[in-house]
Amino acid sequence: MGTLRDLQFALQTKIEELRQRDALIDELELELDSKDDLIRQLQGELDRLRTASVSLNPSGTTEVTALPDEPQRTKRQAISAEPTGLDPNQLTHVTLTNYSKSEESRELIQKALLENDFMKHLEASQILTIMDCMYPTTLTQGCCVIQEGDDGSTVYVLEEGSVEVTKGEQKLCTIERGKVFGELAILYNCTRTATVTALTDIKLWAIDRQGFQTIMMRTGLLKHSNYMEFLRSVPSFKTLTEDVLSKVADVLEETHYSDGDYIIRQGATGDTFFIISEGQVRVTQQKSASEEPVFLSTLSRGDWFGEQALKGEDVRTANVTAVGDVTCLVVDRESFKQLIGGLDNMSNKMYESEEVKARLEAEAAFFSNMSLSDFRVICTLGVGGFSRVELVQLKNDHSRSFAMKVLKKRHILDTSQQGHILSERCIMMEAHSPFTVRLYQTFRDSKYLYMLLEACLGGELWTLLRDRGSFDDSTTRFYAGCVVEALAFLHCRGIIYRDLKPENIILDHRGYAKLVSKAVSFYYYLYTSFNFNFSLRFSAFMNTPLFLKIGSFSNSPRVKSSVPPSPPFSGSDPMKTYNIILRGIDMVEFPKKITKSAANLIKRLCRDNPSERLGNQKNGVKDIQKHKWFEGFNWDGVREGTLTSPFIPTVEGPLDTSHFDCFPEDTDEPPPDEESGWDFEF
Repeated sequence: MGTLRDLQFALQTKIEELRQRDALIDELELELDSKDDLIRQLQGELDRLRTASVSLNPSGTTEVTALPDEPQRTKRQAISAEPTGLDPNQLTHVTLTNYSKSEESRELIQKALLENDFMKHLEASQILTIMDCMYPTTLTQGCCVIQEGDDGSTVYVLEEGSVEVTKGEQKLCTIERGKVFGELAILYNCTRTATVTALTDIKLWAIDRQGFQTIMMRTGLLKHSNYMEFLRSVPSFKTLTEDVLSKVADVLEETHYSDGDYIIRQGATGDTFFIISEGQVRVTQQKSASEEPVFLSTLSRGDWFGEQALKGEDVRTANVTAVGDVTCLVVDRESFKQLIGGLDNMSNKMYESEEVKARLEAEAAFFSNMSLSDFRVICTLGVGGFSRVELVQLKNDHSRSFAMKVLKKRHILDTSQQGHILSERCIMMEAHSPFTVRLYQTFRDSKYLYMLLEACLGGELWTLLRDRGSFDDSTTRFYAGCVVEALAFLHCRGIIYRDLKPENIILDHRGYAKLVSKAVSFYYYLYTSFNFNFSLRFSAFMNTPLFLKIGSFSNSPRVKSSVPPSPPFSGSDPMKTYNIILRGIDMVEFPKKITKSAANLIKRLCRDNPSERLGNQKNGVKDIQKHKWFEGFNWDGVREGTLTSPFIPTVEGPLDTSHFDCFPEDTDEPPPDEESGWDFEF
């Protein structure tokens, strides 16, 4: 047994080792920061070479390169959530309408799409499908193609003639043949920002938002379905759950080979597993260097090889060469290892105890006997794209108030959102987390749908952030912790959250943060989150663009971990913002006030490769909770509600709305609906 002196010496040695390790980490982080700075400088130089001080982007908006250092924090108008009205279950059976085109027209359209800043990021198969589905239209000289201020839903490729772009009375530019314009309209239901007029007789190829969304949604569903089918056929994967297989499908990469290419060479080291999606491969083996390779077999679509590499066996034991053109789905060992383990299996005993179940049953019985006439409207708490939230009070119990979300039935019918609203209702009625806003009951009349929600009178997190300008690490950690708990609760139940931003986080009377409902079904997860790049590019259908990349996607808990003084991805117009988003998180320059560990957490949450993202690996949410930035944070205190919030709002009573902005009355009253289209209870 060692003496106390020996133990002290050993302890000092360990401390010194840790100090040296920390110093090495700091040194590597500094080196990484310097490389990030260099990348940003080079990217900035590239942008300056590409763009004049003021230029016109393809959507017809004036683009200014100089951005203010500290833009004033103003509340952003959310982009309208407008998913396609098609049933995702039926999308694989949808027949797309193709329009015949000459070979010259096909080449012009394809070239125009590939040269466009937004379209060029699509997969080759998507480009070809869009090209096939574009329909022809012609206009004579002087006709207006796009009118500034009108609602837009169509993107055009100009094949013949030229058009002039004006904004107000000012001419911006002339667009010639072979160019795309109006593409912002297929991202979301925006108004046109400029007028486009035919200078000559013109011929156009066009596709509308509905057609484009159908193509993208159908592509994602079919590809994910095919990937899952391939994975299920591999014996090594038979023990994996559907959730894990889905995550593996997300990280599969398509790799293409030409005739005679070696995919695997005998004796080489490798850590990659292959599934053949198109074509055939030839497998041979060479017993000695002096002998010719011996033919073993031919593998084709659905077959796999290299699975031993996933188990740690590096040396390849055979040659695999392409016979003709071959496409393989590829996953490497590290990505595979990171994903095995599936979604975090939380116990959530606090939500499932007999005591809690009894309370929830009594609560359900209480609200089931209520009707709209039992409530008195006090005022408006918030206004959304298609709804309002009113503060209401129980007429027979003035101590109890609620938030009543009011939706226009006519708008829901016009946009075919019945199924989505019903899905939201079902999900929210089952979400009994202290970190999500509760839904107690729903009602309807001839004009509106009503959702009776928990009233959180502490105000929006956005308002608090606006008033303070920014949060320190401690404050940010608390609110991020609340969001992590909310997302962990939802994700372990197969529910994803689609619109994480300060506007959708609300505070209760204790100052605790809760997520406002934005849940969607698994099919919409496939639509926009099939993989990160896919979701990033097309999430504009449902999300505010400034917040697209942080905390919006994947089936893993993610949060915007430290709140910068301005959004991480922002430009002078939406198309500029989308292009900045596509560069990725490594191109973002973090404010000095954000610590290295906070910046590291954000970057690790936002990796392009899903298998590299914190929270999406085998340890799930635990990897986030154990990150250095959360070191010392009282997770149990947050879950149990014993940790004091950094901001405790003063709420005088159930009707205190002092933490909310004032809103005018809604004067746009919809016509009564005759119940057509409503074949379910709400």
